[in-house]
Amino acid sequence: MRSSTRNEAQPARVTALWFGVQLIWGAVLGISLQARCVQLAGDASLATFGLISASGAFAAAITQLVVGPLSDKLRRRGQDRTIFYAGGALFGALSVIVFYNSASVHALLGSFVALQIALNLAIGPYQAVIPDTMPSSRFGVASAWLGALGSAGNACGAVLASLLGAARILGSILAAGLALSAAITLAHLRGVSLRPLPPVAPFAPARTLIDLFVSRGLIYLGFYTVLGYLYFFVASLVTNATRTTGLCVLLFTVVGAVGAILAARPSDRSDERIVVSIGGGLVAISVTALAALHSIPALIPTIGLAGVGWGIFLCGDWAFACRLLPPAMLATTMALWNLAVVGPQMLAPLVATTLLFHLKTLGNAAGPRDALLLAGAEMLIGVLWIWRLPPSRKGN
Repeated sequence: MRSSTRNEAQPARVTALWFGVQLIWGAVLGISLQARCVQLAGDASLATFGLISASGAFAAAITQLVVGPLSDKLRRRGQDRTIFYAGGALFGALSVIVFYNSASVHALLGSFVALQIALNLAIGPYQAVIPDTMPSSRFGVASAWLGALGSAGNACGAVLASLLGAARILGSILAAGLALSAAITLAHLRGVSLRPLPPVAPFAPARTLIDLFVSRGLIYLGFYTVLGYLYFFVASLVTNATRTTGLCVLLFTVVGAVGAILAARPSDRSDERIVVSIGGGLVAISVTALAALHSIPALIPTIGLAGVGWGIFLCGDWAFACRLLPPAMLATTMALWNLAVVGPQMLAPLVATTLLFHLKTLGNAAGPRDALLLAGAEMLIGVLWIWRLPPSRKGN
């Protein structure tokens, strides 16, 4: 039970855990999973990547659907969600070490699935941390911190992966970063009283939730297509794909933090559909332009513009959901909402692989370019879909 004395929640410390989670994903999803598939599968690396990525995303979706309602049940009984944060961080730290020590494709598959289960054990309940601890008038600011720290974590993970490759020591460094960030958040939440919950209303999948899900899902489908195939696209331009892809992910995430900060006040003061559309639109345009590039110098400004747009999108997207979803069932509805992230993570490689197979570009340099064009189209449709939603409540 929480103390009746309320200490004000500090956004930077409440969202610190997100840095550690995204530190791992910045290294694993952007670079290391692809590099490890090349190491262990050789010419079958694209197909192996699709299988492993989809399997991990499926495990993530199931995990969130189970732990979300369970954490809501505990929350309604007056307890907090910190046991999920601590357990997820502990098992996530162990799983990422095993991932970098895997010596076969089967071991890599098992360790990646375990990593997805562990981190989503924490992520599912953690999605409700902002409404649990913050007044609605500060959702935009807190979401900006979440976006900025997440982008910073992605950047650090990409740097580490590009410098260390798939070395075993990288797993230990990532595990330590996750443990430290979790400790900061857990220590702070011990002194923060949770905000009162309204009565539980019967849950029904209203059109608002469905449209929010579809729009977000399409944008993330494009994002994970870019994230999954950027490494292979860069490999068609340069020989040192690991280092160059790491620099691209670093740039994307650093400027993404800037974009999230820029979107903080607009997300609290204006209709978040506008914020989400500006951010998602910038990414869609940039990704489409990326597919036409044939030189590394032109790659830098394009990736930079996409990163700014992604940071703006992240801030507006999270604040929008915090306002629209029912407070008494946040983890449950956010688990459903977050299927629009883990679902695309599973579907993106399957959709792209199927398309590339039919275009007969699965095994050549044109394949990654076609995947990027697909990503731009997916994101653009998601941006247009957001306008089926009602205006947000602007910080009310």
